[in-house]
Amino acid sequence: MTATAPAGRRPVITAWSAVSPFGVGRAAFTEGIRERRTTTTVLGPPYETIPEPTACLVPGFDVRTALGRKGTRSMDRVTGLTVTAVGALLGESERNQRVGTGEGAAFALGTTTGSAQSMMDFTRDSLTSEQPFFVDPAQFPNTVMNCASGQSAIWYQLKGPNTTIAGGRAAGLHALNYARRLLSSGHAQSVLCGTAEEFSPARAWLEHHTAAEDSPAASTPLGEGSSMLLVEPAGAGDQPVLAEILAVELGVVLGEDVRAALSSCLRRALAQAEVAPDRIVAVARSSSTGRAGAGERLAVSDVLGELDAVELAPHELIGDTGAAAAGFQTASLLAYAETHPADDPADAERIGLITSVDRTGSVGCALLRLY
Repeated sequence: MTATAPAGRRPVITAWSAVSPFGVGRAAFTEGIRERRTTTTVLGPPYETIPEPTACLVPGFDVRTALGRKGTRSMDRVTGLTVTAVGALLGESERNQRVGTGEGAAFALGTTTGSAQSMMDFTRDSLTSEQPFFVDPAQFPNTVMNCASGQSAIWYQLKGPNTTIAGGRAAGLHALNYARRLLSSGHAQSVLCGTAEEFSPARAWLEHHTAAEDSPAASTPLGEGSSMLLVEPAGAGDQPVLAEILAVELGVVLGEDVRAALSSCLRRALAQAEVAPDRIVAVARSSSTGRAGAGERLAVSDVLGELDAVELAPHELIGDTGAAAAGFQTASLLAYAETHPADDPADAERIGLITSVDRTGSVGCALLRLY
């Protein structure tokens, strides 16, 4: 359900979309979450040489098929996923197009490196070609991590601040926090806030070789996709509000004490939001494996106790989506709210919780009031 936002409240999410292993668009993601449909598939060509035989891919996704031939000759997969997700959100309604584009429309994208495959391919060409400079210059933009956000701005006339934030699994929370700051400082009138991750042989091998000893690479198939939120200040006319952003807290693990770092974030978020833990109706954890995942579970239990809340686990359905994980956790909460409306339309105290733990030591959480 949606609500009309009162003036003077925190930033709100007014629209969202996703390109995920469930398919393209908000409806496909919501249906997949509602049905708890798994998306793991056995890989064929051109993935015969990667370390694991399965993954969760966006079905049938091809950049040129999705976006057309014009302007896509050198576009890599992560950029194509991002541009498609932005287009899906803006194309959902005339209001999204009006509010989400133009001079006051900012873009904040969460990632880790952009496209590892593009970086490795370009570097390989410089080493194996007859001369180091015998490389395809059209491929160079794909090697920088802000390529996807820049291309999105060009395609859809996003003329406000354009920022790419690296944060691993927690990248979506970093982007959401940055979106709040852009709005509160008056540097933007609206923010498209997203995340993106591609599946590629390069990423598969990186994950395989860098997995922690207590967190085997094959524990969850790798996934891919891009999620997108439209974030605005509350109170803009007949604004359709899907969720209110009550708090976003981020932290860093000291030593290996994930439990303490995330517990601190959770306590700060609850205090900032001024809500009681028993108002939380749904929890979307990053569900990291190994010691990091154990610390995440213990932190949630320490701070929230034994809650009667729905446990959303999108990774069980769409795989380990890396830098897109927190974005898909947010989308899962919004999909849950859409398919499980409040019994009382006047009930504005349904709270959703997102927690994130990344193996690099970044942790975070967010609290959303769900409508």
